[in-house]
Amino acid sequence: MARSTRLTVEDWVNAAFDLLVAEGVAGVKISRLCEQLGVTKGSFYWHFTDIDGLMVAVAHRWQELQAANMARVTELGSLPPAERIVAMAGTLFDERVRAVEVAMREWARSDATVADAVRAMDRLVVTMVRDALVESGFDQRTAEVRAAALLFAGIGFLHNRDALGPLHADELHEVFAVFTAR
Repeated sequence: MARSTRLTVEDWVNAAFDLLVAEGVAGVKISRLCEQLGVTKGSFYWHFTDIDGLMVAVAHRWQELQAANMARVTELGSLPPAERIVAMAGTLFDERVRAVEVAMREWARSDATVADAVRAMDRLVVTMVRDALVESGFDQRTAEVRAAALLFAGIGFLHNRDALGPLHADELHEVFAVFTAR
């Protein structure tokens, strides 16, 4: 039965985002979304020209979420640099954040625009970590290498957490101690 209230772009993006996380990009289909939202395809086409238009909106949503996460970390500027880095990594413990990251990185393997967005976000993370390491006394080059290594470790954690078991906060601190030790 079709809904009587009109959906918003936000409703469609949220539903697509949920499907992306649950099933990957291949699971995001207009018919599936309509079924999930209880509407006809006409409702979809009222808001979007095609599925690509929706997926662009989903990618933008992810960028907005990432930027908001980074802004929250930036607000931690009064913390010592090592604690700031640990706070950034702490987001990896959030199951929803992890699932979204894995889904976006998987999607990026088949979509150049999404890959560009993921790369841009990775550069932002490396820059923030590098700056914290420089603030801790590392030279620019060493800080850049360590920041990139931390990013790669985080990506590995995202993709292999189930196989390796959960990483606990004390273990996370040990990992960062390795990368921030002189």
